[in-house]
Amino acid sequence: MPETIRVICGPTAAGKSAIAMWLAGRGPVTIISADSRQIYRGFDIGTAKPGGAEQARVPHRGIDVAAPGERWSAAAWAAAAAGWIDEARAAGRLPLVVGGTGFYLRALFAPLFEEPALPADRRRALEAVLASLSLAELRRWCTAIDPERAHLGRAQLLRALEVALLGGRRLSALHRTASRAARFSARYLVVDPGPALATRIAVRVGAMMDAGWEREVRRLADTIPADAPAWNATGYRAIRALTAGDMERTTAIEQVVIATRQYAKRQRTWFRHQLAGADVTHLNPDDPRRDELVARWWSGQGAT
Repeated sequence: MPETIRVICGPTAAGKSAIAMWLAGRGPVTIISADSRQIYRGFDIGTAKPGGAEQARVPHRGIDVAAPGERWSAAAWAAAAAGWIDEARAAGRLPLVVGGTGFYLRALFAPLFEEPALPADRRRALEAVLASLSLAELRRWCTAIDPERAHLGRAQLLRALEVALLGGRRLSALHRTASRAARFSARYLVVDPGPALATRIAVRVGAMMDAGWEREVRRLADTIPADAPAWNATGYRAIRALTAGDMERTTAIEQVVIATRQYAKRQRTWFRHQLAGADVTHLNPDDPRRDELVARWWSGQGAT
């Protein structure tokens, strides 16, 4: 029978990390980040990574595990996460998966499949072509090639196109027909403040700017190629345009806020559709009973 793992998920800026840290103050926990942006070293402020004090207080995994030029598939993350879960258990700590990257969660908890091997040279050539396409253009390609995945984000669209064009089979079909049993099941806490999320996002972007996001991007741009996958993290390209003098500060901030809200909308859609029927508790982090409800979920009692 699959081992049940506690998962805190929800849209960006919803308050997941604060809840995870609160739980970590109540007992030995290892936090496993399920965030496809936080895996990249050096991309810190714009991905809202936990700070040094938080990481010193509570063990974190899934952060700073990849170079900015690497591409991590959901399957690779899931394999690493299984190791981090085992490591936490061996250390007498409870693993707590925290993040909003739905396809990472799916890879860990849904039936998995053996990904086809893709020729490295052909993959690089295809990446060069796809990198020049806008999100809307990628969606049109995916609608024609693998329509079941055409609603997803840029990274998932790229992966779907790679597998279909180079592997000869649709990724959506592989999920259905080439799957194997997952090792873990999940008990989800979906954190979402509702309409207040829009304000939370604007406040967070302002705080990132105040924390030196522009300085971070200038430093990264000195050594990281413009086509490195890490730059696809929400907001980084707009701030890069700002630091290059190609965009006004107000416009850049506005674009980051809009892009982040759009990303949050996609996350909400994913959680609404993909977690239907799963063991799910929903939480508004602004509820005055927040701590009580989180404690009930943690103990397996659910929320009221």
